[in-house]
Amino acid sequence: MEEALAKAGITAQPQWLSALEIARAARNAAGDGTRLVVAGGGDGTIGCVAGAIAGTATKLAVIPIGTLNHFARDLGIPLDLAEAARVAASGRARKVDIAEVNGRVFVNNSAIGIYPLMVANRDLQRRTLGRSKRLAMLVASLRTLARFGHQRLTVSVDGQKEHVDTPLLFVGNNSYRLDAPAAGRRDSLQEEELFVLVMRRKTRRGFIAACARALIGRPSDSDMVQLDNVRRLRVGSRRSLLVVSLDGEVERLAPPLDYRIRPKALTVLVP
Repeated sequence: MEEALAKAGITAQPQWLSALEIARAARNAAGDGTRLVVAGGGDGTIGCVAGAIAGTATKLAVIPIGTLNHFARDLGIPLDLAEAARVAASGRARKVDIAEVNGRVFVNNSAIGIYPLMVANRDLQRRTLGRSKRLAMLVASLRTLARFGHQRLTVSVDGQKEHVDTPLLFVGNNSYRLDAPAAGRRDSLQEEELFVLVMRRKTRRGFIAACARALIGRPSDSDMVQLDNVRRLRVGSRRSLLVVSLDGEVERLAPPLDYRIRPKALTVLVP
């Protein structure tokens, strides 16, 4: 990474840091008036740095060296190390939206229900069995579906409150595509709204069928509810803690969960 940055004209001494240290280092850099922070890692790392420098004059350059790199992909940032370094050196600045829940920033999405349970099981396998991320996720998906269940939640938007039983509540930073082959992609990170999907109560087989219909571009109103033009979302539960995913990482947060969009709060260098 140091060599790639040097060839692009950036003198740097990369540091390998834990998540807590990364947030602290980025926050200190922004506080010192640093013009540019270059962050290398996956979406969890990028979200951590984004949360530390959002709302400041410090710009973010992304070196995507994670597994999926959704944020970089949606911004058109190259996955090649040398090309990403050139964007860090000479890219143009773009202000993009970020989202947060109870003060925790995410750049891609957050979920409650079946997905974070899959992620938690995946991470357990990686720690205890040393499995690759992809293999562990496949096994975790099968295990979680075998114990398929629902979350009883209270969802509030603009003063309107609904009680729902759902296997999955999904909150995106801007609108997501659901149909293959573009499933999971965003056309813009400047729409200034949350993308909220609530899956309707389903059997295990019904849930799988609903996901398949979404992928082929034929979702049914009986499959899910999409909430449009949401800037703030409140999610309540009788549970003392909810398992919540944030950019592919799992947290346990005390409800109610207050989601909100932060329009154009982050400046990123893009091609």
